[in-house]
Amino acid sequence: MSLKERIYSVLVVSASGKFNSALPALLPESRYSPVQYVGGISAARRLLSDRSFDFIIINSPLNDGTGSSFAADCCERSSSAVLLLIKGELYAEVYDKISSSGSFLLSKPVSKQNMTLALEWMGSTRERLRQHEAESQSFEEKMNEIRSVNRAKWILISQQGMDEPQAHRYIEKQAMDRGISRKDVAMEIIQKK
Repeated sequence: MSLKERIYSVLVVSASGKFNSALPALLPESRYSPVQYVGGISAARRLLSDRSFDFIIINSPLNDGTGSSFAADCCERSSSAVLLLIKGELYAEVYDKISSSGSFLLSKPVSKQNMTLALEWMGSTRERLRQHEAESQSFEEKMNEIRSVNRAKWILISQQGMDEPQAHRYIEKQAMDRGISRKDVAMEIIQKK
């Protein structure tokens, strides 16, 4: 699937009515859905505790802060692509604070062209993060399988008097003969315990 075909969920954290009314023109529903708006960091944190978003757009300043720490925190605690919009005169100072977090930073005022470009960067970043999530999940699943098989081996060793190579061979043979995974065999052994 190309990036142009993906649909991204968006959280907009902005206290500016002008910005909030201009943004929907850049976020067509066919590409960005759902798009949720909140007026401050506290409301955003509450919403993020319930669900995740592909993109988080923070329009600084907010009623409860500048958003720079929140942007860095979102990058560290989630797999969202984060964009912080900041006043031009604060750009250098804020960039030094959050550049290592992975947040995108744009100085205001922002042109339609720059915002469109930033959304494309965020799409690329989100896809890279998705790939890392999948790799991490695959690694975690493999580790869970190894833990289950090892636990089943110890059950076979302690209850059936097998040694480690025999227990390993038993699990492998059961999986092959029955056409199921080693983890499934291990889980059966563990449940019979």
